[in-house]
Amino acid sequence: MIEFLIEKGVHGIFAAGSQGEFWALSREEKKRVFEVTTDEVNGRVPVYAGTGAESTRETIELTKIAKDAGVDAVSVITPYFVKPSSKELLEHYRLVASGADLPVIVYNNPERTGGVTVDVETLIELKDECDNVEGIKDSSGDLTLTTEYIRNCGSRVAVLAGRDSLILQTIVSGGRGAVAACANVIPEIIVSLYDAAVKGNYKDALELQRKVAPLRIAFKLGSFPQVVKEAVNIIGFDVGNCRMPVTPLTSKKREKLIEILRELKAII
Repeated sequence: MIEFLIEKGVHGIFAAGSQGEFWALSREEKKRVFEVTTDEVNGRVPVYAGTGAESTRETIELTKIAKDAGVDAVSVITPYFVKPSSKELLEHYRLVASGADLPVIVYNNPERTGGVTVDVETLIELKDECDNVEGIKDSSGDLTLTTEYIRNCGSRVAVLAGRDSLILQTIVSGGRGAVAACANVIPEIIVSLYDAAVKGNYKDALELQRKVAPLRIAFKLGSFPQVVKEAVNIIGFDVGNCRMPVTPLTSKKREKLIEILRELKAII
């Protein structure tokens, strides 16, 4: 998978993210994923590691493990069982960042964390107080929030699209790029979309953004993140199925996914 993605021109590899089922991995498994990824990438592109956890203590410990494995940056999702206040979130990220000794990407994904949201004021304070908070991945799907991150913090913090359906809109608004689930399946389309957008070739970028839409919408065919995992299997990588309680797609839904992949020319 890593060789495939790098050959297709991606600008970084994200280990133990949402598609990597970070919530289903033990600490030892995450350590192994970090080590194998950094070894295989071998400095060709930056490696980002997902080290977010339910508690601040575990997040700090995972971040140290990732650093020892040689990753270039960590992505830290908000705690996803408890619902910390903005003040508590701020302190959480302060402590993680202060002990990280490498760049930290804040990960905002309220749909997956029971509505926990990094508000703009919190990001402003983090930007001002923590030099190594260098980015935020926004998977909220709320373009107003994304553009407010950019307006208030974008000169210092890289705002990255976490919704593949909003990559162009995020870049046009001043964002720096995306962490794209669909890039596991159609990396060349995502890279071309990014290239066209940053060059101001919006006509081509819009066409490419529209091409991504059917695959992103197809996420609803199964429980997250089984659809991407199924798609990666279909295009030729034996990555198995998600861990329980997520189960494989039905044969009917798998056929629908195959149809979408054929339209995208991901398979013949």
